[in-house]
Amino acid sequence: MSTTTEDLTAAGANFGFFFDQSLCNGCKACEIACNDKHDLPLGVNWRRIVEYSGGSWSSDSADGTHSPNVFSYYTSISCNHCENPICMQVCPTTAMSVRDDGTVWVDGDKCVGCRYCEWACPYSAPQFNAETGQMSKCDLCYDYRSNGQDPACVSACPSRALDWGPIDKLREEYGSTNNIAPLPDPSITNPHLVIKPHRDAQPWDQGIGFIANPKEI
Repeated sequence: MSTTTEDLTAAGANFGFFFDQSLCNGCKACEIACNDKHDLPLGVNWRRIVEYSGGSWSSDSADGTHSPNVFSYYTSISCNHCENPICMQVCPTTAMSVRDDGTVWVDGDKCVGCRYCEWACPYSAPQFNAETGQMSKCDLCYDYRSNGQDPACVSACPSRALDWGPIDKLREEYGSTNNIAPLPDPSITNPHLVIKPHRDAQPWDQGIGFIANPKEI
């Protein structure tokens, strides 16, 4: 018998995501699966893949040669269902709220599309849907979870770089790292996110790279 969201919520679970940065190859299968599952319009992406690159040349004074010292890694990011959701704090209509399972969702009956949540969120998770005139965002596939299924993005990842579950259990199993560049300072919202860093990953406040695909995110 599969475990449903209701079972885990009753046990006091607050859900979040795990992302293994060392396994992600930037294929965007998770992003495509999310867009397809929710039938999102062009330009609205609840999950996005950020490519972070950088590096320089190192020189050997002994023989006068130069060697490249470069890096590049991907980060799959969506709503992190934060412990301190700033999107909810700035919403003037209380359309943004937190479910009993710790996930943040948008009440379409209350949302007026003011976009305050979009501007406030450091992860750009809330997305404005011009077709409805309202905000939209990841709800960690509430309907799938209610039936004991994994979120669409998790199921679609061919390298199994994504996982989900009670954030306390994810931290117990994978650690508590969530401060990898180019993501923002995690203390702003305390995201329900755990990352297994890429070998070249840099802390959010020490990153020397740049986002290589800004038009895609």
